[in-house]
Amino acid sequence: MDWLINLFTNTESVAHIALLYAIVIAVGVYLGKIKIAGISLGVTFVLFAGIVAGHFGFTAPTPILTFIQDFGLILFVFMIGLQVGPGFFESFGTAGIKLNGLATAIIILNIAVMFGCYYIFFDTSDPMNLPMMVGTLYGAVTNTPGLGAANEALTSVFGAGAPQIASAYACAYPLGVLGIIGAIILVRIICKVKFENEEKALEEESGAKATQKPHHMHLEVSNKYLEGKTLLQVHNFLNRDFVVSRILHDGHVSIPNRDTIFHVGDQMYIVCAEADYEAIVAFIGPVIEVNWEKQDQPMVSKRILVTNPKINGKSFGEMHFSSVYGVNVTRVTRHGMDIFASPSLPLQVGDRIMVVGPEDAVDNVAHKMGNSIKRLDAPNIATIFVGIFLGIIFGSLPFIPGMPLMKLGIAGGPLIIAILIGRYGYKIKLVTYTTTSANMMLREIGLVLFLASVGIKAGAGFFQTVMQGDGLLYVLTGFLITIIPILIIGPVARWKFKFNYFTIAGMISGTYTDPPALAYSNSICSKEAPAVGYSTVYPLSMFLRILTAQLIVLFCCG
Repeated sequence: MDWLINLFTNTESVAHIALLYAIVIAVGVYLGKIKIAGISLGVTFVLFAGIVAGHFGFTAPTPILTFIQDFGLILFVFMIGLQVGPGFFESFGTAGIKLNGLATAIIILNIAVMFGCYYIFFDTSDPMNLPMMVGTLYGAVTNTPGLGAANEALTSVFGAGAPQIASAYACAYPLGVLGIIGAIILVRIICKVKFENEEKALEEESGAKATQKPHHMHLEVSNKYLEGKTLLQVHNFLNRDFVVSRILHDGHVSIPNRDTIFHVGDQMYIVCAEADYEAIVAFIGPVIEVNWEKQDQPMVSKRILVTNPKINGKSFGEMHFSSVYGVNVTRVTRHGMDIFASPSLPLQVGDRIMVVGPEDAVDNVAHKMGNSIKRLDAPNIATIFVGIFLGIIFGSLPFIPGMPLMKLGIAGGPLIIAILIGRYGYKIKLVTYTTTSANMMLREIGLVLFLASVGIKAGAGFFQTVMQGDGLLYVLTGFLITIIPILIIGPVARWKFKFNYFTIAGMISGTYTDPPALAYSNSICSKEAPAVGYSTVYPLSMFLRILTAQLIVLFCCG
């Protein structure tokens, strides 16, 4: 039995360290699935499992814990950056700017309330109290990457004697999850919201967005004015966006281009915006039914997957699909969204393009594009580590020359580089596509390694902090940090900016980067408004949470 005892007690052995992480992560993940009142803490329970292990002396050498903690954090924030990068800059539409502005206001208020609680409830002469309040802040807003960024910044300021702010984080986190959902409910009460009215408003809004919905139809040219006119001339005269993917003239099917001439009696397949279809029908001719398969040159429509790295970054204009391949591309599906295939739009690995044309020509395009799911299953591991390398270098650069502590660090640097690579990587021929499952797997591995390490390191003094120290005060101040900004900004978003309540609920969930709150918001709404609000503010909120964590520590704790 000595070998078994040695396995659990010899903290220097690789087997012991691997066993420690396996137990802590497995126990934490399983316990995190337990729901109380329909709410679970999820993977964050790994932190609490690590605290218990550390409390009972089940630990590992500090340098090993620190390395695994930092590497897990780097992997976690980098995969987040890759995921949100493609939509980060596109989230700043008209409504998106307002929602992101409200989210930024909540983040600023979170920090303001934290400082208010610090000056009211704590001894400001103790240099450890402010760092512990930073831990409380990130537990209250349920943001683990922010905790990691603050930890990393504290290490650069205090060195080996950095305070274990995970204790304060753990105190504030559970009530933070409940507080976010509770505050969302309070906003509903304050604003006297009725769900049925909000659902009706969403129905009317979706009707108003008909300009964004694609409409497919077959038309026959009956307007004599169009005889002899080119497709480009018709398009310019109508001043409406539409795509003619195929045309039947004198029994022959062809793929039209801008110079294709219209004749009375021609039959065509048109894709346009739902709001424009009546005007197009009135101008061109009536809607008919056409069996394209019975024509002399049958046309096929096929979704083709872009997997050829050589295509990455090339625009549709550069590909000359109509003139070179004899096909038309009507739209692109990217990250679950349909995009109009404009000539300037660059192709990216992972795109699905809708190609229309003769079957042999479509097959030729499919071969050119790659169209191999197996290629996408293989992770682009080089891109990930090139990005991490660049992120660490970028994060190590000081903001101000001569002030080495003023830097983004190993959390902020990789996050920013990942966002930029996710959005613009194709320009330098970096294949940034990663399947959702692969991204989630790498992200969760990084997160649980980070949480387990932080918990194990904090475990030795955790219960003393809670029972004899300021643990209950961290719970109280964390609750105030959670709910006060929501109760201020929620009504403002409703009364001042007239946002739908379900959108506000999603925006709040995204600002706090809190999946349980999003799950609650989705459960009370039959539409996608909460998810849209969440995804609109999530990228900027995550970025600001990580950045402000380091700025608070470097400016106020140094």
